[in-house]
Amino acid sequence: MSPSHNVVDESASLTGTNRFELLLFRLGADKESGQNELFGINVLKVREIVTMPPVTAVAGAPKFSLGVVQLRDQVIPVFDLPSIVGSKLPGEPTLMLVTEFGRTTQAFTVESVDDIVRLDWNQVISSESSGTSHSLVTSMARLDEGTETARLAQVLDVEAILRLVTPEKQRPQVDPKDVGDRINVRPGTFILVADDSFVARALLEQALKAMKVPYEMVKSGREAWDRLTALKAAAEAEGKTILDKVSMMLTDLEMPEMDGFTLTRNIKQDPRMRALPVVIHSSLSGSANEDHVRSVGADGYVAKFSAEELSSIVRKLLASQA
Repeated sequence: MSPSHNVVDESASLTGTNRFELLLFRLGADKESGQNELFGINVLKVREIVTMPPVTAVAGAPKFSLGVVQLRDQVIPVFDLPSIVGSKLPGEPTLMLVTEFGRTTQAFTVESVDDIVRLDWNQVISSESSGTSHSLVTSMARLDEGTETARLAQVLDVEAILRLVTPEKQRPQVDPKDVGDRINVRPGTFILVADDSFVARALLEQALKAMKVPYEMVKSGREAWDRLTALKAAAEAEGKTILDKVSMMLTDLEMPEMDGFTLTRNIKQDPRMRALPVVIHSSLSGSANEDHVRSVGADGYVAKFSAEELSSIVRKLLASQA
């Protein structure tokens, strides 16, 4: 059982509209509360949903690993997602999600798949606002708003989960040698960074510090847009432009309130901002997303997470400002 091509294509077509498709699923009863909560993941990160195949246990496998499975010509690691979030299945797992993001493929066991819903990013509350920051939940999605059956779904931070299940020695690291010499920016400017994942922000901070460039972090596209609007007004009051305040916008795609596609389109459609270089940095990959990156006018796209590739594109775009 896999998301049909139509579902995936329709979901990809929503990029730039500030809407997305969320796959809803359950992971069994919470070990503390006993509640069977609703969880979600962006459809664009789900390759397929399959009945649980035979799993081969791997000697010395990391915590939460169930082993590996072979799907067609690929061997894929399988992780116990209920245990990762503190839940317990009523029996043996019978279903798993095969996911692709951040240049990796892996599978996670689930109890059941409920639905695929189409949401506006305005219906998603950031982890910072919902009091769940630095958890495995990146945000809370408000479902069926305005009805008596309104629900909340916990949108999982797949970057934090992948980091948790990856042995420490294999986790992405920032080696100063990978980013090269210091990158110079125009005096008085900084790189504005938007990402809602605390794991991604931590890696980006390491990389930008290694590049020795000034930066400022925000946690959503809405925050980034509000900040840029204020900086543009301040620059104009001084007889300057946005490029005298900000040297580059570095943004994630999936963010509460306003996604990276919408943020980029807003920047590029504003005559007084369109010269600002925008680089999209995302765990979403594939030709469809890269086509949409070009369509909204982004100046570059980097898949998470390679400090070397990030440094290369930042260096190239900032050199063009010199």
